[in-house]
Amino acid sequence: MNEPGLALPRTHLPRGEDFLLWSPCLQSYGYRIVDRLFATRTIERGVARPLSRGRELQLNYRHDGEARTVEDFMDRNSVAGLLVARNGEVLLERYGLGLSPGERWSTMSTVKSMTGLLVGAAVRGGAIGSIDDPIVRYLPQLAGSGYARATVRHLMTMSSGVGWSEVYADKNSDVNRYSKSLADKVPGGVLQMLREVPALHEPGTHWHYNTGDTFLLGCVLCAATGRTLADFMAETVWKPCGMEDEAYYTLESEGGQEIAGSRAGMSLRDLGRFAMLVAADGVLDGAQVLPAGWVESASRRAFSIPAEFHPSRLSLGVTGYGYGWWLTDDGAMLALGHSGQRIYVHREERLVVVNLAVYPEPRYVSGAEHDRDAELNSFLTACRAA
Repeated sequence: MNEPGLALPRTHLPRGEDFLLWSPCLQSYGYRIVDRLFATRTIERGVARPLSRGRELQLNYRHDGEARTVEDFMDRNSVAGLLVARNGEVLLERYGLGLSPGERWSTMSTVKSMTGLLVGAAVRGGAIGSIDDPIVRYLPQLAGSGYARATVRHLMTMSSGVGWSEVYADKNSDVNRYSKSLADKVPGGVLQMLREVPALHEPGTHWHYNTGDTFLLGCVLCAATGRTLADFMAETVWKPCGMEDEAYYTLESEGGQEIAGSRAGMSLRDLGRFAMLVAADGVLDGAQVLPAGWVESASRRAFSIPAEFHPSRLSLGVTGYGYGWWLTDDGAMLALGHSGQRIYVHREERLVVVNLAVYPEPRYVSGAEHDRDAELNSFLTACRAA
C-alpha cells in the first residue's frame, strides 16, 4: 500500500475549461486527447471499408510569388493531418506533429456540418416532421426563452436570432462559459445557459455564428429520434460508410447530451470518407446513404457572410452559409473548425481535401504570423488544377 502523500508520478493534462485558449504546444497535444479531458460517447464502427487509392499526387503550389511543396505547406501551417482525394480515390495522405493513422483528432466545429446532414436522415425517417417545425415541439423546456420562436431550419442556418457571444479570446464570452460547463461536466448546464440567452432579432432574419444553435440541434435530433446522437450517427453514416475507426462525441456531462457542434474526435481517414460521401451527393457504391437531394439542399445559400465576421473565412473564398456548411461562389462546400480544422468538398470536381492543423490562438499570434487560410487556399487551387 502506498504511503499517503508520497510523491508518485502523475500525468499533467491541460485544463479543459481553457480548451479555446491553449498555447500552440498544448493545442498539438490536447487536440488528440480530448477524450481524456471531457466526458465522451463512442460512435461505433461496423465493417471497415478499404479506401481506394490512386497514384500519389505530385503537387507544388505557389503562394506569395514563391513555389512551395506539400512539405512546406505542412511545416508553415502546423499541419497534423492532410488528405486529398478525387473521384473517391485517395491521392495524398500525410501526418505531422506526431499524429498517426487511426488516432482521433478534435473535429472542432467541422462536426456542425455533419450534424446538418443528420437532420436530413431524421426528416427522411419521419422523426422530424419538417425543418420548419418549431424547436419547442421537441424541446418544450425552451418555451419562454430566447429560442421560443426558433425553428429547426433556424438552428441549421445560424439564424435563431439570440444574442450569443462567440468570442474565443474572451474568457467570459458565452462560448467560453459553455466550454467551462463542459469541462466541469455539469448535467444540463449548457441547456440552462441557452435558456438564459436573450433574443435580439426575429428568427430567420439575421445570421450570427452560434455554437449554441448546433448544440440545440443535437438535442432536437435526440428528442425526435429517441436515440443518442452517437447511435444515430453510427446507424446513419459511420457503419454504412465502413469507417475504419471508432469515433466519439464529447458530452456535456457523464452519460449526458452529446455536443453536436464541436470537439468530437475522428481520424483523418474517416473524415476523408465522410467528405467523399458528401462529394458523391450521399451515394456510396450505388446506395443512397444520405437522403436524396439533401446534400444539394445543404449547399444552397441561406445567408451571405458579413465581411467583418472573420477575415480568415474571406481568405478561403467563403461568402455564404447553408445547412451548417460554408459556401464559396465557385461551388465548394466547407466544414470549418477552430484553429485550422478544414474539410473542403467540391462536388462538381469530386475533389475533397481534409486539413487538420494547429493555428495559434489570438494571444499567441506573433507579428510574423502569415495568413494560413490564404496559404491553404493556394494549396486548394493547386489541388484543383492538378
